[in-house]
Amino acid sequence: MFAESIVPPQQDDRQRSLGASTFTGAAHGLFLYGETTMRSNVIYRFFLATLAAGSAPALAEQATVEDFTSMFTEGKASLNFRYRYEYVDQDGFDDEANASTLRSRLTFATAAYKGFSGLIEFDDVSDIGSDDFNSTANGNTEYPVVADPEGTDLNQVWVKYAFEDAAGTLGRQRILHGNQRFIGGVAWRQNEQTYDGLRATWAGDIGLSVDYAYVDNVNRIFGPDDGPVQPADLKGDNHFFRADFTFLEHHTVSGYAYLLDVDEVDGYPAGRSVGNSSDTYGIEYSGKFGPVSAHLAYADQEEAGDNPAEYSAEYYLAEASVVIAGVKGTLGYEVLGAGDGVGFKTPYATLHKFQGWADQFLATPADGVEDSYAGIAGKVGPVSLAAWYHDFQAEDSSDDFGTEIDLVATWAINKQWSVQLKYADFDADSERYADTEKAWMTVNFKI
Repeated sequence: MFAESIVPPQQDDRQRSLGASTFTGAAHGLFLYGETTMRSNVIYRFFLATLAAGSAPALAEQATVEDFTSMFTEGKASLNFRYRYEYVDQDGFDDEANASTLRSRLTFATAAYKGFSGLIEFDDVSDIGSDDFNSTANGNTEYPVVADPEGTDLNQVWVKYAFEDAAGTLGRQRILHGNQRFIGGVAWRQNEQTYDGLRATWAGDIGLSVDYAYVDNVNRIFGPDDGPVQPADLKGDNHFFRADFTFLEHHTVSGYAYLLDVDEVDGYPAGRSVGNSSDTYGIEYSGKFGPVSAHLAYADQEEAGDNPAEYSAEYYLAEASVVIAGVKGTLGYEVLGAGDGVGFKTPYATLHKFQGWADQFLATPADGVEDSYAGIAGKVGPVSLAAWYHDFQAEDSSDDFGTEIDLVATWAINKQWSVQLKYADFDADSERYADTEKAWMTVNFKI
């Protein structure tokens, strides 16, 4: 689905500088690219307190400066805190999950100098209340999963060079392609997914833009350390390519190729690593006709690299929406097919955004999944509201998986504070799935 209200706000706005010189000196001693030597929450909080104590007035966004030193003295730092309470009641578990977590994020972005700029960002996820949940790493398997393991991690560190219509970025970075159906950041979870590699982008004045990235490591939401069920990172040779062409105003066609060659990870089954190797080629169209919007997509996928499976599967999407008097109504049909008993794979997608917020289809079943959905979204005063209904069926068999209702209310109080209440109720019609009810309260604060 493609309603704005279903995706939580990104926490990378930069409202205030917090003392560039303090940050750069500390970061140089504490961080290495690809690893972080700072695992202790005590050290992390001391570092945060030191930065906050040296706060400085706000500066202009991405300022251009005349000398190298000013890249740092004129840079910007920001702090973001996201508290979340998550409740899960799932059939098959005697106990409900109750997770109370805080994601703290510190970001520093340099000013631009002769086309060069840089950014460093790290996150800490801490349990600050109930830990009666299975984080995938804490061993509390008697509870349903809430995939927010504790830890401190280097989330981003990169250097960018921009010139005319092109730019290149080297390092650990956020990569979001299109609606994040194939390549995303999973920003909903407390530990974001980021990518280690080289990215090149170009946008011309003829309506064409091109985006290519080579990625040799994916920092997943299950980190920063390997857990008993999921590895923290997936290494390999990954090529992400996407081109968008706006041939008429409000009408864009896109083509993409995602070539994933994932390395095997010792101690984990193939499905957790090398089994995600695949080649995917697709095309999509987005258009607007007055109050009516349309989105169509098709992709074909087959195994690649050392994937032990041999299969070919297809992906389809057809969605239409209309806005009347400020209320948006949406109808959609999305299919992740299957071939030879293997479902279409999207291991780097922002999966929570699709196929219902109860997260029952994070892995496509062996007989595929069809999602017929309808939604309505609007505002009542300052509060954004949305409701969705899903009907899930198998694509390659007669199995009915179940239905789901999703509700969300988001209140952006001001530039610093926002609150969100969210609910999902999955009603299973197949023995392969369990009735699942989830509820969230999220409070976000940024400076």
